[in-house]
Amino acid sequence: MILVRRSCNLPQRLNDTNMDLTTPPAAADVPGGEGAEESTVAGMAKQQPVSEMRKMEMMVAVDDSEGSFYALGWALDHLFRGRTLEENDRLGRVTAVHVQEPFQHYLFPAGPGGTAFYASSAVIESVKKAQEENSAIILSRALQMCREKMVKAQTLIMTGDPKDMICRATEEMHVDLLVIGSRGLGKIKRAFLGSVSDYCAHHSKCPVLIVKPPKEVDKQA
Repeated sequence: MILVRRSCNLPQRLNDTNMDLTTPPAAADVPGGEGAEESTVAGMAKQQPVSEMRKMEMMVAVDDSEGSFYALGWALDHLFRGRTLEENDRLGRVTAVHVQEPFQHYLFPAGPGGTAFYASSAVIESVKKAQEENSAIILSRALQMCREKMVKAQTLIMTGDPKDMICRATEEMHVDLLVIGSRGLGKIKRAFLGSVSDYCAHHSKCPVLIVKPPKEVDKQA
């Protein structure tokens, strides 16, 4: 499923567009039937000459799930149709953002009557180092994907609640489009925990493109 919501200074090919697609889409689900473009977004992007498009600032949220990298790959394949780095640079730029969960300095033992205790400074430093290394691996993979598609990209690491931090980043950086993967939470988990994609779709100040991965990718997430 691919959902684009809200409209604010977005290039014409995505402005005021709402889509519900299956990946890969069946011919009956795509305008034009058999042999049509893979999606409405891709069709409009291909029809509009590169020279006529306004440069777009696109942000893609990535984490250690395969679904987030599928979303990045989908965006690179469908929204950057230039054949060279220069052509894609005229289309726009990608910011890959990864949000680290804040480390809780105190722990509560399981069971009733447990007393909280605080982690030592050595443990805290060890956890922070592991988070930094994990973030570097994730963003390095994202940058490599962008290089392979000849798309200019930059990275951003934030710490906090992913839902809030991603929305804040899109506003502060004046992002034109936020791309985020759907992790396919079940109905019960979604009811209790919600999801980052749902939250961003309702609170982000810019259009949001939610990419749901195929079942085989979703199982790996």
